[in-house]
Amino acid sequence: MARISKSDLTKLEIIRVATRMFLEKGYSKTTIKAISDELGMSTGNLTFYFPTKEYLLGALVEMLIDFQWEEMKKDAHEGISSVLALCFELTSMASACEAYETIKDFYLSAYKSEITLDMIRRNDAKRAREVFDQYCSDWTDEQYAEAEMLVSGIEYATLMTTESSASLEMRITGALDTILSIHNVPKELRNEKIKKCLSMDYRAAGKKVLDEFRNYVHDTSYKALEQLLKGI
Repeated sequence: MARISKSDLTKLEIIRVATRMFLEKGYSKTTIKAISDELGMSTGNLTFYFPTKEYLLGALVEMLIDFQWEEMKKDAHEGISSVLALCFELTSMASACEAYETIKDFYLSAYKSEITLDMIRRNDAKRAREVFDQYCSDWTDEQYAEAEMLVSGIEYATLMTTESSASLEMRITGALDTILSIHNVPKELRNEKIKKCLSMDYRAAGKKVLDEFRNYVHDTSYKALEQLLKGI
């Protein structure tokens, strides 16, 4: 069996604790000191592994990205089109953000951080190529990347609510219609997908997806630890 790296074990434990605290307490309210105290280590020791809190946010965003790919695969297996799956995803995300302040804080923080926003944009441009290829068959990678610059802004505006914001249903409708339009989805099909999203209990769906993501983060952290302990 290969020798277990103490450094790798420490990094995994930091990620496990930090991601849990981000989801439970909120990213903005979780400090490096709070994470260090939870782990029983000095802040200097923690920042040796992760220089800033943003790098730990990146670890959670990376899990979110993997989770979203898994959800799309599951939807495809259940016969749900990739376009509708993407619509469901944003609908559920917006619903969860409206219901849970800590989740809203996590998503908005991810969109505001240069490190994690770049991760989101690169990944979503890759997904968009798979989802919208039939409508954008002549697009280059650069065009998908440019489109994602617009889409990420729309997503952020959908999640960033104030007392004067439009209703959740109106925000979902406007965001999905604009995003699908950017990717040349015909109006009739856009209306059909949006109608399907709004016909479901999207608030319950938001909670369900959130619970599944929390479980995914927990399981991913422990699986990584188990593999390391086995010397894999």
